[in-house]
Amino acid sequence: MSLVMDLERKGSVLLVRLEGELDHHTAEKLRKQVEGHLTDASVKHIVLNLEQLSFMDSSGLGVILGRYKQVKANGGEMVVCAISPAVKRLFEMSGLFKIIRLEENEQFALKTLGVA
Repeated sequence: MSLVMDLERKGSVLLVRLEGELDHHTAEKLRKQVEGHLTDASVKHIVLNLEQLSFMDSSGLGVILGRYKQVKANGGEMVVCAISPAVKRLFEMSGLFKIIRLEENEQFALKTLGVA
């Protein structure tokens, strides 16, 4: 299975919805897509909706961590929402939840970043 990416701007937030598998085959494509949006100075935060992400490996973790560092360096925040159980376990084991906030759903995540 491949990765389907839906990137949408909402004010200063880049909303990234992922569906499928984020692995070494698809990680580079995601990195390029997100970095393209982060070059725009008006994008400050990222919300990752991982509800439909069925699988992620260390390459996926690396891409997410790299984008986290980018938004953090610009004074922004990364928020993960609606995470599937398998991917949530990987986040817990890797310690990513120590630096990336988890919210229950997309709407609440956007609200916490000032976008209704």
